[in-house]
Amino acid sequence: MIARYWSARLRPEDLPLYVHHFRQNVSSELKAVPGFVRAELLTRHSDNGAEVIVLSVWDSFEAIDAFAGSDREAAVVAPDAAALFTSYDRRVRHFEIAAFAPS
Repeated sequence: MIARYWSARLRPEDLPLYVHHFRQNVSSELKAVPGFVRAELLTRHSDNGAEVIVLSVWDSFEAIDAFAGSDREAAVVAPDAAALFTSYDRRVRHFEIAAFAPS
């Protein structure tokens, strides 16, 4: 399996708006892609604002290509989400999942 890692920065007051966007839009869009396994939205507050990390898990690079297109490392960011960010990664990183600890 492959983990896809992406992050963005935003103002603290916009964090609830992005959490809502993720729950309402991103989740359903990802679930519609064959080969999607799961996604987690991580948040944190810092002195410089707020940060989000989206970590999605896929069963193959082919599944990621179906989601991201021919440039699998290009970030997929909806315009309404991008408007909330002060900055965000334009490129994502992929990691092969070598091991996990089941719950």
